[in-house]
Amino acid sequence: MSHKFQVDGMSCGHCSQAVQNAVQAIDPQALVTVDLPTGHVDVVSAHPRESLRLAIENAGYRAS
Repeated sequence: MSHKFQVDGMSCGHCSQAVQNAVQAIDPQALVTVDLPTGHVDVVSAHPRESLRLAIENAGYRAS
């Protein structure tokens, strides 16, 4: 299932990697694509959207 998020607070490659790592910590098989300039994050995962959003937020970013 594909999930799209708008993530606020990402400003560099480290931020992008932190978001990817947060999602893959709960779903190692997730495919995560981050568009840093726009803040768009696409996640292909079988996990519920809410658990993915919470993982991103627990990494220190606001996801909607």
